[in-house]
Parts: sequence; C-alpha cells; structure tokens
Amino acid sequence: MKHKNYILVCIALMLSLSAFSQQGKQKRADTLFNKFSFVKAAKVYRELLQNNYNKDYAVRRLADCYAYLRDPRNASRFYKNAVKQKNVPVEYYYKYAQSLRGMKKYDESQVWLQRYKDSGGVVTSNDFSKNTNFITSVFGAKQQYFLDRIRFNSKYSDFGAFEHNGKVYFASARDEGVSIKRLYGWNEQPFLDIYVAEAGTKRNVDHTAKLKGDINSIYHDGPLTITKDGRTMYFSSNNFTKQAGERTDRKGLTNMKIYRATLQDSIWTNVEDLSINSDDFSTQHAALNVDETKLYFASDRPGGLGGSDIYMVDINPDGSLGEPVNVGDVVNTESAEGFPFMNNEGVLFFSSDGHPGLGLYDIFGTIKGEDGGIADIINLGVPVNSNKDDFSFTMNKNGITGYFASNRRGGRGDDDIYAYHRKPVLHVEGVVTDAINMNPIPNSIITLYDENDNQIAYMETDENGFFQINIDRNKDYKIVASQDKYIDDYRKFSSKNIQTELTKVAANLLLNPVPNVVKLAELNTIYFDFNKYNIREDAALELDKIVNLMQNDYPDMIIRIESHTDSRGDLTYNDRLSIDRANSTYDYLISKGIDPVRITEHKGYGERRLTNGCEDDEDCEEEEHQLNRRTQFIVVKME
Repeated sequence: MKHKNYILVCIALMLSLSAFSQQGKQKRADTLFNKFSFVKAAKVYRELLQNNYNKDYAVRRLADCYAYLRDPRNASRFYKNAVKQKNVPVEYYYKYAQSLRGMKKYDESQVWLQRYKDSGGVVTSNDFSKNTNFITSVFGAKQQYFLDRIRFNSKYSDFGAFEHNGKVYFASARDEGVSIKRLYGWNEQPFLDIYVAEAGTKRNVDHTAKLKGDINSIYHDGPLTITKDGRTMYFSSNNFTKQAGERTDRKGLTNMKIYRATLQDSIWTNVEDLSINSDDFSTQHAALNVDETKLYFASDRPGGLGGSDIYMVDINPDGSLGEPVNVGDVVNTESAEGFPFMNNEGVLFFSSDGHPGLGLYDIFGTIKGEDGGIADIINLGVPVNSNKDDFSFTMNKNGITGYFASNRRGGRGDDDIYAYHRKPVLHVEGVVTDAINMNPIPNSIITLYDENDNQIAYMETDENGFFQINIDRNKDYKIVASQDKYIDDYRKFSSKNIQTELTKVAANLLLNPVPNVVKLAELNTIYFDFNKYNIREDAALELDKIVNLMQNDYPDMIIRIESHTDSRGDLTYNDRLSIDRANSTYDYLISKGIDPVRITEHKGYGERRLTNGCEDDEDCEEEEHQLNRRTQFIVVKME
C-alpha cells in the first residue's frame, strides 16, 4: 500500500473510532445522569461538548449536572447558552431563573421566571423556589418520573419492592387463605411476610407466593435486599426467633432487627442475627452498596440526630461487621429517616419526614460531590412524592425503572407498591441499506443536522448497517448517510408531537451504488505487460473481485469492457492488441460463471484513449506507459 493511501486509511479509521466513541460516551453520560452520578456525567458531557457532538443536548445536560452539584455559577453559564437554543424546552427558562437565584441575581431571575410563565410554564404549589437550596427546584422543573401500574397489590399493606434477576421481592400483609391468621394490634392487619413474584406479572399474588425457607416468621418480616450472586439475603424482621421466642425492650416493645440468610437448594435458611442489632432499639431496612462491602440501614439507636437515622457499616471479607457510622446531617435530621437504597453508581436514596417536602414521608436522592461524599439532597418530586407517606424507593440497574410505596389516595389498599419509569431518552435509529440488493451497508457515515443545517452529531453504522443517535423532542432534523461506494441519501424527520412513551424515531436510508465498478469492487484497474494480452496473476485477483460483485452483490448488474494499449507500435497493431486484451478479459469472466448476456460488449480502443501525455513523440518512463496498457469496466445497468 502506498504511503499516501496508508495515511488516508488511518485517518478514516480514526474518524470511525471517534464517531463510535462519541455515541458511546453520550449513552454512558445519560446513564450516569439518570443514576444521579452527576460528577461523572458532567465530565463525559464536557468531552462531548469539546468534540462538538450533539452540542445543544450536551450543553443542557451539563447545565443540569452543575445545578444538581450545587454550582449555580457554572449552571447559569451553561443555562445561558441553553436558553439561546432554538426551540429549547420551556423548562430551561425556569432552570436558568433558579440558577440565577442561586447566585442571588434576583432581578434577572425574575425576568426569566416571567419568560417561563409567558411561554406556557406553570409554577405550581409544589414549587420550591422559596427554598434557598435551588437544586430541587431545578430538578422539579419538569416531571422526571412517570408511574406504571402494578397488578399485585392487595387491600393490605404492600411495600419494599426489590427487583433481582427478573423477580420482585416485597413485604406484604396479605395473609389471606391461611386458616390461622395472626393480626398486628396496631392496625388489625396480618403481620408482614416476604413474597416474590415475576417482574411484570399481571396476575394477583396470593399467600402461596410467600418466600420459601426460614425467612417468614409469625411476626413482621421484610423488606429485604439480596446480593448480586443471589446467595445471600439481608432482611428486616421482628426481634423473634424460634429458639428464644419474642424479645422486648425495657418498654415492652418488640424492635426490628436485620438478619442474614443464605440460599441452599432453593430454600432460604441459616438465618443469622447480626452484631449491629440490639434488643433495646430497632435496626432495619437493609441496603447494599454496589460491591457489597457496606451495609446501609435505618436505626433509632442512641447517639443519632433524632428519630431514626441512616447508618452505614463495613462488611468484612469473613462476613463480620464493623462499627456502624451515621451517614451525617446532610441526610439525617431531628426527625425520621429510613428505607435507604444504593443504586449501582453508589448513590444513596432514602425517605424522610424531616426535610422540606410535599407531605409526610418523602423520597430523596443524594448528590455526591467531587470528593465522593454526600454534598446535598434532591426531593424526587411528583409523582414519586405526594402529600402522604412515600417510601421504600428502589432503582433497577438501567437507572430508569424501579419501585416505591405510598399510602396516597387512589391505591388499592393501605400501602401500595408503585412502579416508575423516567422519561425515556428519544433517539433516531435506522439501517442504511443498498437500494439495489437490499443488503445493509456497514461503515456508512451518518451525519445529523438541525433544521438550520447545523451539524449536531455523526457516527458510523455498525456491521449490520445500524445507527442510533440521541435527539431532542419537538424539533426538526435532517439525517444524511454517506459511503464512498454510494450516492449520498438523506431524509428529513421531526420529533414534534410524538407520544412521551416513544423512545425512537425510525429513519432508514437507502443508498444507490455509484455506477463505477472500480469503486464498488474496490478494484484496482487491471494492467497488461508490454505487447501481451494474457491475464497476469495480479489482474486475475482483481477480476475475481468483479466476479464476486456480479454474482453475490449485484446479480442483475450489466457491464461493458474497454481495453487499451500504450502508444508504442503502429495504430492498426495496437487496435488488434487491445481487442485481444478485451477478449481475454471477457473470457476470464465467462470462465468464472458470469453470464455472457451481462457483458454487453468488450471492445478494444488501441492507443486512442491514453490516460496521460505519453504519445508517440513523447519520452516517457515504462511506469507511465504501463498506465495505458489497461482494461476498464463500465456499469451499463444496475437494476
């Protein structure tokens, strides 16, 4: 390969890797963002911005990251750019106003708040704009979560849903169908037990779905968490064992404890009392961090800030536990905090009635600072939170679905489980296909433009001709597919007025091949030795490419053959020699199975079509004469 061609190939390869890299980065950034890992997400969005990839989208997301990181200065800087974007979502006027308020630019903030209202935005009674911490206000500028129906709630208390390997584990008081029922004196309901159902089940779950083994007792059991390997469970239960019976504190109350159990032969057994428990206070609501080296829980043990607090304890390699540590006053208040949950990015969620909220118990997410510590909290807003108790929030690995519980109006029973999803990211996707043979075209360059023909993003199709790019809602776009063997194709599309539930806009593209055999077959023109017409070994390799192209890629392609000589020798002789070269080329293709009707003619043109100035009276090098001793191929028909 010539040095120049090598450089071009390297450049093309780098562009290809860069395009794939940017698309992968955007997906990674969005995933981190949805999981509240804003420090990591901001870093990736900055890289996208530096590479001018989907710039408008990256600017808005980066501004949101800085807002959630308690950085109104940087947030307002990027929001200022965002609100200049054409057709920017109206909530960004509100977010910009809140970031300005966070910088104490109250007059300017009011200007943008008014623009938000003038653009159709509504400031509801759930607005947190009077709170000196503007983070929750920015987060609540638009609805972040949407509720999905759960079909396995009962008329009793159901909560603590935790999804693991396609199954949902939860606590419930639905102890119906059992001949002997014990009732909890507090609410005259059966005691809680742990149940399991298939995720997404559409049928009711009765007492037969109780978890098998030694987990469920005659008192309260649940909720729980399970290790990734599915072998170990941590679960809440009343201070009761079959061996010792019920144990109470000095006030005669039976407190909660966290127990550990292991799975053996599909049965949960070997129930173990943990060192963090006590007869004198409650320890409950177990949650594990991502590498399962720390256990988070709620407890009203002495030394807390008040009510019940969230604690963390190290899990040693031998399974023993260290000393519990209070997670601090950013999370804990003088009131009650409970139901901790850690997602797989190490972000803590919890419930509290001590932080400003919408009602009684509200669900909050934490914000990690640059040092990895908890820097602030966000109220998750409606519809996750209501004016009633909202608790036991969990998030699935994808970062956009999960569960929580609430005793709000409209439920089936006392506490009900609700499933949620975050508003899905919208993307355009499609397949680039050869218009003649309908085969996918890998390594096609996809370029996305906005309605003003500004380039937004680019990437290459994969081996199946597939592409996918994140886009904004309520905008017009143009997408172009390019490949050097094909004529460019484009289509315009819109993301306006589409349903919220939709996650993709289809934009398949058809490319017509260029009418050029050399490009289509990645063919080097075949050459002949001086005064000869036999097919050289190097020429045979190139002709085999044409055979493959005509037999496999374009079985209806029709071509013609044109052969030539250099200027040496008389005109008549060279005419005859070029015809011999055309014949030998034709015969080779026919010998390889090409139907003669697919070659309309094979003609010789002698020295009449020289590619350079090497005529009879010119002094040329042998390499220059070689360029004229050639056969060329022309597409006559592709369909």
